[in-house]
Amino acid sequence: MILLGINCGYGNTDCGQLKRCDIDLDAGVIDFPRPKTGLARRCVLWPETVEALREALARRPKPKNPQDEPLAFITRYGASWAAGNAAGDKHQRSGPVPHPFGKLLHRLGINGRKGLGFYALRHTFRTVADEAKDQPAADYIMGHESPHMSTVYRERISDERLKAVTDHVRAWLFGPESNAGSKGQ
Repeated sequence: MILLGINCGYGNTDCGQLKRCDIDLDAGVIDFPRPKTGLARRCVLWPETVEALREALARRPKPKNPQDEPLAFITRYGASWAAGNAAGDKHQRSGPVPHPFGKLLHRLGINGRKGLGFYALRHTFRTVADEAKDQPAADYIMGHESPHMSTVYRERISDERLKAVTDHVRAWLFGPESNAGSKGQ
């Protein structure tokens, strides 16, 4: 989920509601409408994200609630990671994702400022993605709608453009040489 946060700009709800059928690991992409708005979005995955998703999906627990079967992520207790799940009312608004992430940050000694939580990954993705200088591609990955007329006329955004944005964020995170080995993936 952390890699989805920084690779695709996903937040708590995105990770909690992501379905396995939305993920194409062979192609290295996710087509998943933004739950908040229903807007289409697509993200080209990094090799690290593909590998982590393969492992997570292979180890995915069986859900207690059959209704959660389509979801990509299930807690170790068999519950959904989505807001309003059986985990309890304290997670009603944002789902259970922030709690273990906060514990991880605390364990790593990364807890120095207000607002530093799982959703900060989405903010960081967008901040760095904007430096790739392709706002329409960054908007599409994020599931943002631009109020410009060009949005009405634009029929698609190529995977090459989306990959250029995600590769830019990957180079920022792992160093410029990290993208040298990802050509053709």
